[in-house]
Amino acid sequence: MVFVNNTNLLEKIKKLPPSAKLVFKVLEHGGSLTQKEIVVETFLPIRTVRYALNRLKKEGLLEVQFSFKDARKCIYSLKKLEISDVTDLVFASDLNPNEVGVYRAMEVAI
Repeated sequence: MVFVNNTNLLEKIKKLPPSAKLVFKVLEHGGSLTQKEIVVETFLPIRTVRYALNRLKKEGLLEVQFSFKDARKCIYSLKKLEISDVTDLVFASDLNPNEVGVYRAMEVAI
């Protein structure tokens, strides 16, 4: 489990382009997805998704695993964060839920 301090996380997210923020949100709510599944969920071109995934990986927010079903594919997921990081992230996001269309309400189990 990777822990990122709140200030550092917010700075990383603010620097990301809109496409990377969208991919982050999709992974946040969809869990582990392949690149093709992310393309379907976001309606972004594959090159844009690839760029967004590379940016998330560069910022240390992404985990990449090889698929056991097909070794040619990778499965992408977000690194585990403290719950305070996630709630701060929701409020700091530049994404407008009405414009994106894929945003789902975040449920926090207490």
